[in-house]
Amino acid sequence: MMTTLKKGITILGNGDIATPKGFKAGGLHAGIRKKKLDLAWLYSEVPAVAAGVYTLNSFQAAPLKVTKESIAVEGKIQALIVNSGVANACTGEQGDKDAYKMRDVMAEKFNVEKHHVAVASTGVIGELLPMDKIEAGIKQMDKQTQTSDMFETAILTTDTKEKRAAVQIEIEGKTVTIAGAAKGSGMINPNMATMLSFITTDATIEKEALDVSLKAITNQSFNMITVDGDTSTNDMVLVLANGKQQHTPLTTTHADYPLFEEALTYVCQTLAKEIARDGEGATKLIEVHVTGTAHDESAQKIGKAIISSNLVKTAIHGADANWGRIITAVGYSGEAIDPNQVSVKLGKITVVNHGVPVAFSEEEAKQYLEQVDVSIDVNVGDGPGEAYGWGCDLSYEYVRINASYRT
Repeated sequence: MMTTLKKGITILGNGDIATPKGFKAGGLHAGIRKKKLDLAWLYSEVPAVAAGVYTLNSFQAAPLKVTKESIAVEGKIQALIVNSGVANACTGEQGDKDAYKMRDVMAEKFNVEKHHVAVASTGVIGELLPMDKIEAGIKQMDKQTQTSDMFETAILTTDTKEKRAAVQIEIEGKTVTIAGAAKGSGMINPNMATMLSFITTDATIEKEALDVSLKAITNQSFNMITVDGDTSTNDMVLVLANGKQQHTPLTTTHADYPLFEEALTYVCQTLAKEIARDGEGATKLIEVHVTGTAHDESAQKIGKAIISSNLVKTAIHGADANWGRIITAVGYSGEAIDPNQVSVKLGKITVVNHGVPVAFSEEEAKQYLEQVDVSIDVNVGDGPGEAYGWGCDLSYEYVRINASYRT
């Protein structure tokens, strides 16, 4: 199924991470977890230009160190190995050795250079990887484990569903595909969070342009979601562009670069929203739109303050139109605002206009907030800055899940 988005971007309803030309993906059960698929792999026919962004948590997990070192050699990745169940974080020297071992075994299996392999892990912090199971699992990777569904499932932890997105655009008459898969449900508050996102494209692009694009887009997507305010040790977004559609290499000055960037933004924002929607125990997706600030960065900070507020999240869960919690978050965001200029809408229902409460139907507001998708619009003035942010409600189920996470 295809749906055309604005400006020549086509959404592929059935697209996945292996849809771009030259990519294969799969997953299997290696025994890291009791029953679930727990080892995922991705392979490109040729080394792909790579760009990554990583958690800002000071306790960065060993796989991130290895992946960053791999990319630093020549800026390319050809194969990716991901395990779920064990994060390989806070595991000291042995954790580093295990992450490098994963890279080495993967390189040997797919006959690629060691520095062309990226490594990612997600799961419980502080436990060592069962390397015998992982090595055996890598050696089992073949056509029997080769489906994108298996890749998407194998990277999950407390997620309740797989997350994918895919689009196509035309560049110099060539059909270019951008697609991705992600995981994330808890410990979500990027500057990256327990979230992993892997994006593939057959576009031809210079590394500098891909780096610039990913960093900018991350601030409009993955860094604008939250579930519980916790930033994890393992967060990573990795984009691989293998150039199999051999058009003129994209640079920041290429005529089609803006189209590529918009398409990549759509994929990243779609995956980010799916992570927020699938927050642990979540029943609703909350979208916040902030306008009227002096610049976008200010709007981003205000939006993040709103979606990070536990009081806002619990009010939305209870379908309580308690707009006071929203303006309180705006007020403590740290951004300079004039309270007399602030207006707030819940969907189409205006609850505050220029700092003054507006009479509204509590029943109508309750009915709106009982929907699974809830939007909050906040205007703070007449400036050009704006931003979107996404979060979820905070439920009793979230407490149950995290009270027994290790058991």
